[in-house]
Amino acid sequence: MIDQLLNGFQLVLTPAGMLACFIGVLVGTLVGVLPGVGPSGTMALMLPFTLSMDATLGIIMLAGVYYGAQYGGSTTSILVNVPGEASSVMTCLEGFQMAKRGRAGAALAIAAIGSWIAGTAGVIGLMLLGPPFARWALAFGPPEIFAIMVLGFVVVSNISSQAPLKTSAMVLIGLMLGTVGQDPIMGVIRFTFGYSPALDGIAFIPVVMGLFGITEVMWSVLEGGRGEVVGGVRFRDLYPNKEELKRSIAPIGRGTLLGFLIGLIPGPSAVISTIVSFSTEKRLSNRPQDWGKGAIEGVAGPESANNATSSGALIPLLVLGLPFAPPTAVLLSGFMMKGVVPGPLLFKQHPEVFWGLIASMYLGNMMLLILNLPLVGIFASLLRVRPYYLMPLVVLLCLIGSYSLNNSMFDVWVMVVMGFLGYFMRRNGFDAAPLVIGLVLGQLAERTFRQSLVMLYGDFWTVLTRPVTAAMLILTVLIIVLPLVTRRRLRV
Repeated sequence: MIDQLLNGFQLVLTPAGMLACFIGVLVGTLVGVLPGVGPSGTMALMLPFTLSMDATLGIIMLAGVYYGAQYGGSTTSILVNVPGEASSVMTCLEGFQMAKRGRAGAALAIAAIGSWIAGTAGVIGLMLLGPPFARWALAFGPPEIFAIMVLGFVVVSNISSQAPLKTSAMVLIGLMLGTVGQDPIMGVIRFTFGYSPALDGIAFIPVVMGLFGITEVMWSVLEGGRGEVVGGVRFRDLYPNKEELKRSIAPIGRGTLLGFLIGLIPGPSAVISTIVSFSTEKRLSNRPQDWGKGAIEGVAGPESANNATSSGALIPLLVLGLPFAPPTAVLLSGFMMKGVVPGPLLFKQHPEVFWGLIASMYLGNMMLLILNLPLVGIFASLLRVRPYYLMPLVVLLCLIGSYSLNNSMFDVWVMVVMGFLGYFMRRNGFDAAPLVIGLVLGQLAERTFRQSLVMLYGDFWTVLTRPVTAAMLILTVLIIVLPLVTRRRLRV
């Protein structure tokens, strides 16, 4: 294994290999920073540019876009409360609160450090644990994925311990929005009211642009919500202090482990891993008073989780040839274009591709750390811009992100409506993040539920005979019941 890895580094540590890796991670970082341009779409656009390249170099560049986007997604989430990807939604909750307290630089630095540690550890896991974990993940069918979705909804509903009913209501609204458009199984048109642009459903980007970006602008104009952010950023505030670093060590470790394991599961694993990591850190925290005001653990854990997920998601692709996430599906196309078939024979037939990819991920994660840490000061300096200059830029960013998705004004109007809805929710103490998560996971939950019914001939109770599904559902029930029993005993 060591000899093969050294051969991979010999392929990557050439001018062409380093350039391909650098272009990939740089484009990925920009994709993460700019909302509306997802890694899957960008990788698809870059496929033609890899046609004339060597197979190893082309795969290295595409993979760099994939894991590089996980780094950049935290920047706008922390600075302007606008997540570019669904996996960055959880970072908004505590990262933006840190920015309000003048700790944006520390949040950005911890996000970069946690991403580097998680990415590097994930590559090691990809090398050592790939085959056995991939065989385990292959056992997941629609019933298992649906049970995971249900568990995810319950975990999201318990993110806000102060108002679980409000959080649950937001999850339900997200689920309802996810039913707009064509039925994923039968193709029946639902809730479009005869408006053809709505046939494709409500997209994630316009919703998140409205609920986070436009809402923040309206809050700034009507409530003066950004006034406390304006001011100079001292050099010593650009990076985390000793206490913040100490508090981040355990969340980074837990987020890395959770993200890597959840990355093996089919579906939006990056979203699920950030939810689980955020909820875990909040429950384990010995400083509950900091949550909602800028807890560094709420940045370190989820950011580490989504980067480790990108490594975990590569295991089913490389070992079994099965893409469990949209970016890995595009990466599979890149493999096929080069005449390389991912799967058990990849290690023997094309070892230079596999080990070159592994070596490039080590190098790419180091490049991303070097790229991101020096830019912390530049990014944090955005906080010195007065709100009446910064807010129009946020609106422009949201408009471009929403319209460029499908070149449709329907998405722009969805963004505007969500902006007003987000302002109303914020004034009445409702959190926007559960709504977004409900929208993202709801469509997959519906599809896997109906696929499960088809598989089980309409008798859904037989899922209890499947060990993984039964375990997930039992855990879900325990999460719901145990807090109720505890509260009842405390009252008695």
